[in-house]
Amino acid sequence: MRPIAHTREWKHPEGYRYLAPWANAVFLRILVRKFTQGLPRNEYRLKAQLDDAARSVVANIEEGYKRPTTKEYLAFLGYSQASLEEVKGDIRRACQDGFLKTKTGSSLAGIGIDLREVRGILRENKGILREDKGKDLREDKGKDLREDKGEKKEENLGESPDVSYNPLTFSNIPYNPLTSLRGSDLTLEIFIELINKTDFLMRQLVKSLEKKMNEEMPMSSRDKWLKIKMRQGQEKERKFDEELKKKIEKSGKNPWKK
Repeated sequence: MRPIAHTREWKHPEGYRYLAPWANAVFLRILVRKFTQGLPRNEYRLKAQLDDAARSVVANIEEGYKRPTTKEYLAFLGYSQASLEEVKGDIRRACQDGFLKTKTGSSLAGIGIDLREVRGILRENKGILREDKGKDLREDKGKDLREDKGEKKEENLGESPDVSYNPLTFSNIPYNPLTSLRGSDLTLEIFIELINKTDFLMRQLVKSLEKKMNEEMPMSSRDKWLKIKMRQGQEKERKFDEELKKKIEKSGKNPWKK
């Protein structure tokens, strides 16, 4: 019986914010919300399914990151990948049903979104981005975003907070290109580009974690025996191929040529 994998450790309690797949997933959820807000009321099922699936992509990365073992982390990343595929399917069906337009050549760059830039902002801020209601962080690096011309803004504790939905506030990413983006600006091509890029990054993360898990979990005696036998078989085949090649070169004839 294999021992339990070593307990995972992290340097930052929200270290998943350093992950490129998480950043992409957050953006995907924001774009999905912008799109679903423009759907007809009678399409409430499509809206609910898309919103839930997009939320699940992000949530499973976050929950999996805090799991104590790499094996559990991988399981939650699998759930996230499945939800990502669900989003892709629903987006395609929304396009087929005429709710989402298609435009050849449209892209994330075309609507001003640079995913590498966002990931850089996440890393520079140690995974924590402050809210500024759409103000571009590139203009205020290193400054206190709550100060205006040297004077701090006063908090009105007597007023109730604004709880109306704002995807930028909920995602905690004050990225300027998103503030003016409308659901009608989105296309099938933009969604597929973001989904495919996120899927690639997820697969890369899974691959690295699988390698880590194999290092954490020593092989059983049977697995070691099988590995030795496999190596012996490969070495035997290699020697046979070398001997055969020498015989062919010595004879000067190709035994497979008629």
